[in-house]
Amino acid sequence: MDIKTMDREYVANTYARFPVQIVSGKGSVVCDETGKEYIDMGSGIGVTAFGIADDAWQAAVTKQLGMLQHMSNLYYTEPCAKLAQMLCERTGMKKVFFSNSGAEANECAIKAARKYAAEKKGPEYFTIVTLKNSFHGRTITTLAATGQDRFHALFQPLTPGFVHAEANNFADVKAQALANKTAAILIECVQGEGGVIGLENDFVRKVAAFCAEQDLLLIVDEVQTGNGRTGALYAWMNYGIQPDIASTAKGLGGGLPLGATMLGEKVKDVLGSGDHGSTFGGNPVCCAGAISILQRIDESLLREVREKSAYVFSALQGAAGVESVSGMGLMIGVKTTKPAAEVVAGCIEKGVLCLTAKEKVRLLPALNIPMDTLEKAVGIIAEACAP
Repeated sequence: MDIKTMDREYVANTYARFPVQIVSGKGSVVCDETGKEYIDMGSGIGVTAFGIADDAWQAAVTKQLGMLQHMSNLYYTEPCAKLAQMLCERTGMKKVFFSNSGAEANECAIKAARKYAAEKKGPEYFTIVTLKNSFHGRTITTLAATGQDRFHALFQPLTPGFVHAEANNFADVKAQALANKTAAILIECVQGEGGVIGLENDFVRKVAAFCAEQDLLLIVDEVQTGNGRTGALYAWMNYGIQPDIASTAKGLGGGLPLGATMLGEKVKDVLGSGDHGSTFGGNPVCCAGAISILQRIDESLLREVREKSAYVFSALQGAAGVESVSGMGLMIGVKTTKPAAEVVAGCIEKGVLCLTAKEKVRLLPALNIPMDTLEKAVGIIAEACAP
């Protein structure tokens, strides 16, 4: 039985997999079982921030594996504490809760916001306003937070206490927040699964100011946008705001499962002993890998991300078969005249792996993808888009 047949027989049918089996790789190039090479423009949906088998990441993870692979959170470990310190010093946040995924990071953010509001205003202040077209995870609660009905239909009843306002419509956000006993407003600065759509600067600033005026918590979901992806360490920094809570995951671990919920001044002590927990959260191996990632996301790398982004936008905007290009940094959506799935299939045939987001082709290459490799990939993508 080959791997594809075995997978179909024994793995739950939750993924519409592309017909490619990846067996190895290095940097931004991966290889299938036949030896065919592909340029990876998806990086595991924004996870392998420095590409496949990154040397520095491998060294950090391997070293930690030889020392301590896991301990209960009943004990102190250095990688967990050091990573939390680094995140706080780089962001202005005050404390961090570690988990395993973006959905779990968002669950923690929601719990912290509701506890804060219950203690400050009363237990009836539990509503969280999110945006239509958002995506916050696949647990029952983060599905409820997600502002897309197509994810809701089969899993009712969802967790109550979420209302969805129009993105880039401050009047609607304000109306929804004032019509409910609201604890927080939760946004993604770039709606990734919603089609790689960036929020307008003025809208984000107004939401942040409104939260401050009304003593509502501002939560920013940085699961996909974080860790250098948008050309800033975290996407909120592109807007000149400071959230009360921020969630992140994906690129932080560099390929190992790691989520983080960063808590600002207002909520730094809202979670006490026993209020929340995670068996694997803060795992020393995952945190060691993340330290290696985070310490290399400096201004020099972020400048490269912005330069590569500008190249992709200029190369694809106006290209034959391309209707529009959206996104920020190396989180890019390409609206094509052909169906996105057809473009992706054409790219696979020619040795480039891309993703989709709704009706768009989605590009999430490694932050350090070499420029010549990026140029080659973009050329193939442009060919696949052409009528």
